[in-house]
Amino acid sequence: MEQYLWLIPVGFAIGAYATLIGAGGGFVLVPVLLLLYSKENPETIASISLAVVFFNALSGTVAYARAKRIDYKSGFIFSIGTVPGSILGALTTPLLTRRIFDLIFGILMIAASAFLLLFPQKREQPGGDHQGHPEGEWGRPLRYNPAIGLGVGFLVGYISGLLGIGGGFIEVPAMVYLLNFPVHIATATSQFIQVIIAFTGTATHVVTGAFHTGVRRTISLSVGVVLGAQLGARISGRVRGDWIIRGLAVALAFVGIRLIAMAF
Repeated sequence: MEQYLWLIPVGFAIGAYATLIGAGGGFVLVPVLLLLYSKENPETIASISLAVVFFNALSGTVAYARAKRIDYKSGFIFSIGTVPGSILGALTTPLLTRRIFDLIFGILMIAASAFLLLFPQKREQPGGDHQGHPEGEWGRPLRYNPAIGLGVGFLVGYISGLLGIGGGFIEVPAMVYLLNFPVHIATATSQFIQVIIAFTGTATHVVTGAFHTGVRRTISLSVGVVLGAQLGARISGRVRGDWIIRGLAVALAFVGIRLIAMAF
């Protein structure tokens, strides 16, 4: 176990940044694991990442719940779609070769980054931010088409189970741009949804036997992300929503380019 202790600070950094932007951390963790364990098969990488995402999202959800920034109703609506999507994605992972896995992941990162960089000017709506409310309440009901929420939930769940990521890099922009969520509410609610996504995907990988070889690495990374998630949630309210979006875009671009290069 001692040989994996160095993964704790890695997990801490990933947990803090991922929670700040409303992601589970898998979009950062998976490329790190792919670089560190170049001979590992995709399903093992995905299973380790999803388990770590679960603990990161759970820790971030607890912190955001205290600040009263989670829209639980929307979270459950999304989750109705994410659960079957996550199971299907996890069952699809063993069908991918390592090269295809890297390529799909990289293209997805680049596409998401391009969208965010092209449309960076999303602003908080009046009364939509939690700031200025002493108990963290954000002050207005959310109105949107539940069918869109279900569709986005299924897509996010499938990609999450397939690639071992939380899906926040898709979920947060969809909630902000398609459903008009305030950014800080989207990031918090996304963390709540990812608890359900990651648990479902991890359970599927456990049943299929893909998880057992990564238990020790998962433990070390999870200790780090749980602590880091608390820091990320604490400082998230002090960071402007548009800067959160820009930071996410830059991170996605870097990861995507690196993975596409690895695939070729």
